[in-house]
Amino acid sequence: MTSNPFTSDKMILIDRSDDLEADLLFPFALEELLIRKVGEEGIPVVHIWRHPLGLVLGLRDSRLPEAKSAAGRIAGEGRQVIVRNSGGAAVPLDPGVVNVTLIMPKPAGKIDFHDDFERMYLFLRGVLNSWNAGVDKGEIAGSYCPGDFDLSVGGRKFCGIAQRRQARALSVQAFVVVEGTGAEKAAVARSFYDEAGQGALPGSYPVVESGRMTSLAEYAGAELTAPAFCRLTAEWLGDQVQVRAANYREFAADEDIASMMDAMRERYGFKEESSV
Repeated sequence: MTSNPFTSDKMILIDRSDDLEADLLFPFALEELLIRKVGEEGIPVVHIWRHPLGLVLGLRDSRLPEAKSAAGRIAGEGRQVIVRNSGGAAVPLDPGVVNVTLIMPKPAGKIDFHDDFERMYLFLRGVLNSWNAGVDKGEIAGSYCPGDFDLSVGGRKFCGIAQRRQARALSVQAFVVVEGTGAEKAAVARSFYDEAGQGALPGSYPVVESGRMTSLAEYAGAELTAPAFCRLTAEWLGDQVQVRAANYREFAADEDIASMMDAMRERYGFKEESSV
């Protein structure tokens, strides 16, 4: 691939990183509608967002024997807990974590999901190139939300990637740990699995170990903040493609997002009648 990893020379940027008040399901519901819009119109979208305090679970996490109990306890500690509809496992969020989603039309012909993960890797590596972070890819054993496209610096993971597909478009979601410490975020995920995984078969959930996660600021110093990372992302995009900054309401009405949030809670949320 060239230095521009995208499938178009035009891009729409929706930067919601300053909005820390939205329900944690809001960005996922918005992106579900954005995928449809990109499938219709063909212009890729980058969505950037943050959340004040949350825990995003994968579908497999939500089916662990004591998942509902663990989620309830963590929610009682002030962290909103939701189940997402894309791949991956539990991810703790706070204002130091920047979520970056690349939404693209599906290419014609045979699709290899690794190509889309590779695009996100090249995207984030490009953003951080001026900072000289030396980004590596490959699973970091003992991290939370582990996968083949874990991104790391100095042997410790700072970013995980997941994917969501619809009929005509797809999204590649990355959580980038910019501020704080890897240890504090890993402790949240480990606390969930310690309770949720009681009675589960070995290997049915990640075993989160100490010292496997980091933040970009922790690795190289506090000069890189979450807002600075967001600015770097917008600047790098502008150097690669023709970018138009847009408000999300151009593409999805608030009432449609609210309806999608309700549908996602009903489909993916914890049910009262279930043991999870």
